[in-house]
Amino acid sequence: MALKIVGAALGRTGTHSLKLALEHLGFGPCHHMYEVRDHPEQLPYWQAAARGQLPAWDEVFADYRSCVDWPSARFWREIAAHYSDAKVLLTLRDPESWFDSVHATIYPVIKGWPTREPGHFRDTMEMAHEIIVAQTFGGRLDERDHALAVYRAHAEEVRRTIAPERLLAYDVSQGWAPLCAFLGVPVPDRPFPRTNTTEEFREARPSVFDT
Repeated sequence: MALKIVGAALGRTGTHSLKLALEHLGFGPCHHMYEVRDHPEQLPYWQAAARGQLPAWDEVFADYRSCVDWPSARFWREIAAHYSDAKVLLTLRDPESWFDSVHATIYPVIKGWPTREPGHFRDTMEMAHEIIVAQTFGGRLDERDHALAVYRAHAEEVRRTIAPERLLAYDVSQGWAPLCAFLGVPVPDRPFPRTNTTEEFREARPSVFDT
């Protein structure tokens, strides 16, 4: 099963809502960081990728029709090149709001990976720290100006790299219409999914904010 959709957006830009939306539209299963969390057999692929040893993408995504969010977003160029017929999605949000959301949710979790009990969750967070904090943000995700500059440069690079007819850059607050028009599918008669807000994230994982 070849990927039909490649998500190029950084996490905390509505990627979980997009995952659910794509699955409802028939482009699932959709790969997301939660897939790595929930399927331990996925982790070695991304640990290798973090070390610069890119895996066989057809093996990584054998059971998926789309991918969004980290860790795949770190390798959007390579994945989009491999699946050259796939469409590319770039979800966007206000940069300042994005930075605040990252620091209220995933950053405290991944930076605290050394304090967690040995096991799959700790190993997943170590991988996430490497590809997000160390590689994407040069170890400076805690510096607002630097992180915002990286965020903006990332979006510009995706737009510059991907052919316009292959790319949709949009805000998930726009709902179904732009996404369905781009994918050539009918608009569902149901609300667009709105999930994994800052409040939901913290309520679901209260213990990770203890340290």
